Amino acid sequence: MSGILDGKRILITGVLMESSIAFHTAKVAQEQGAEIILTAFPRPTLTERIAKKLPRPAKVIELDVTNDEHLDRLAGLVKDELGSLDGVVHSIGFAPQDALGGNFLNTPFESVATAMHVSAFSLKSLAMACKPLMSEGGSIVGLTFDAQFAWPQYDWMGPAKAALEATSRYLARDLGKDGLRCNLVSAGPIGSMAAKSIPGFGELADVWNTRSPLAWDMSDPEPAGRAVVALLSDFFPKTTGEIIHVDGGVHMMGA
Repeated sequence: MSGILDGKRILITGVLMESSIAFHTAKVAQEQGAEIILTAFPRPTLTERIAKKLPRPAKVIELDVTNDEHLDRLAGLVKDELGSLDGVVHSIGFAPQDALGGNFLNTPFESVATAMHVSAFSLKSLAMACKPLMSEGGSIVGLTFDAQFAWPQYDWMGPAKAALEATSRYLARDLGKDGLRCNLVSAGPIGSMAAKSIPGFGELADVWNTRSPLAWDMSDPEPAGRAVVALLSDFFPKTTGEIIHVDGGVHMMGA
């Protein structure tokens, strides 16, 4: 039986742990027929080890999205491996420890700038680095954590995600003329490496125990990964600038 990504070539960032949404995106993408290439930073060897758990082998490229040299060489490296790209997955976010965990009012600008650069501006950087390899019908998909609200302990990652969401809309506007789509998946909390780096993450995640209409399992990233794969496919040919919530319904709950 054919898959919804048959013949597609996809670049996926952020595969650091088997528990990550990025890993399950890669897994489902391969199951649905895609050829994939992974990027990693700062430890490509970690991603190479995790990649061995995928259904098929996948090449890993070192990519620091804040490094212009890395971005400039990316298209050439990917072209040598896959020839072209049909989709790109942005699963990158980082904030220094002093920008998280209840320190919002005391975080220095340098730490805020790092969070914005890595977590938001990098979506534009990655899209532009990959654009020469993409043609009409291509899809860029990123991961966010609903920036409508001020979450406990999330602090400056909240504004960084708000910037990511705005960046996605502007990319959708400006890349539309080339037939490229840009969308985000807003997932509920997952027990990934990124989540575990947030002091007090349990307090944030506890919201889902009382407010989620659908039972939420923090140990199951696959629903979010499947949503990413759906947006990479041709099933949403005229959807762009959108945020698809995969959060058990928490985003629409009132008091």
